[in-house]
Amino acid sequence: MPLTEAHTIADLVSRPRTVAVVGLSPKPHRESFKVAQYMQRQGWRIVPINPNVNPNASEILGEKVYTSLTEAAAVEKIELVNVFRNSDDVPPVVDEAIAIGAPALWLQLGIRHDAALAQAQAAGLQCVQDKCLLVEHARSQGQAHG
Repeated sequence: MPLTEAHTIADLVSRPRTVAVVGLSPKPHRESFKVAQYMQRQGWRIVPINPNVNPNASEILGEKVYTSLTEAAAVEKIELVNVFRNSDDVPPVVDEAIAIGAPALWLQLGIRHDAALAQAQAAGLQCVQDKCLLVEHARSQGQAHG
């Protein structure tokens, strides 16, 4: 029996994980940076994925930046793929998440792609879309955030 989205969220935020953050910006004012920094402070391991980052600034939040999930997965065990990309950019990220054997996919608030999500679910990934990981984690901890 498939889990409801609420159950999936509860499971995914229940313990620290190694999360690949696709589209993580090195700019502190960007939502991707704020969410990743929060999760890092909660004990999560952040694996930045950003093909456009300056090679001379190859770390974000003290972690090595990778150009792709495939590159990161060769070195890191990815437990969750957290996506900060435009909805139209989601299908290739889903293809790559499936290819590396990622167990879970999270599309941040405002990001929806039903067909790609269905593909990920069919491949066995736990999936959440159009929700903020920071907000859902804080809610699970009884913290107000937003």
